[in-house]
Amino acid sequence: MEDNTNYFDVNKDTWNKKVAIHAQSEMYNMEAFKAGETSLMPYELRALGDVSGKSLLHLQCHFGQDTLSWSRMGAQCVGVDLSDEGVKLARELNQELNLDAEFVCCNVLDTSQHVTKTFDIVYTSYGTIGWLPDLKPWAKMISERLKVGGAFYIVEFHPILWMFDYVDGQPEMKYHYNQEDVIYDEYEGTYADQSSKMVSKEYGWNHGLSEVVNALIEAGLQVEYLNEYDESPYDVFPDLIQLENGMYKMKDQLFPMLFEIKALKV
Repeated sequence: MEDNTNYFDVNKDTWNKKVAIHAQSEMYNMEAFKAGETSLMPYELRALGDVSGKSLLHLQCHFGQDTLSWSRMGAQCVGVDLSDEGVKLARELNQELNLDAEFVCCNVLDTSQHVTKTFDIVYTSYGTIGWLPDLKPWAKMISERLKVGGAFYIVEFHPILWMFDYVDGQPEMKYHYNQEDVIYDEYEGTYADQSSKMVSKEYGWNHGLSEVVNALIEAGLQVEYLNEYDESPYDVFPDLIQLENGMYKMKDQLFPMLFEIKALKV
């Protein structure tokens, strides 16, 4: 098995640097969040519905806004993230907002070594699986952390989007849909603040839909649905047009921007 420690270390350093920038960004709108606005988007709210009294594990939670939004809705939440700066800020927000979420700093693939309880819901969203070299251990961990009858839910950018290189502004198709080789990117700025002078150094991997679905099935989960959507809730790709409903689309939309999967542990 390939040792990806160096890749993870570089990514962790980049995410640690992103935390302070993102916390001050318009995209994360910390003031509105602290005042009670949810950071959750329509897809996940619709998929998971009433979470009151349910236990929820949020994988790759960044600095915890979504975790804490679920917590405000009555879920008993644990958030996991690679970045110690992210987890530190999440814990501070949790205390400031007088919520009862817990946060654990670890590589998401090692979650079962740090979190031993099982959950009604395991949840992850928007820009998560591309940081993982292999989805089989990820799916196995999800199955381990779910109660029987529990649900896993992911909403994520569509793999077609990651076939393009966006560094020079003009999307250029460069990578395989299911590329196994690691992809290295180095650029100035971050998706939440493109004017930032921080240098993002990132290692990632492309995973096609069949890989995601088959990893979950192999881990013993039963896929309830797979949906694809043309709209994105975030303006994080070049030349998107905002719609009346606040979502974003491409000018000439030829492929989906999002997919969502709900799977059950039976």
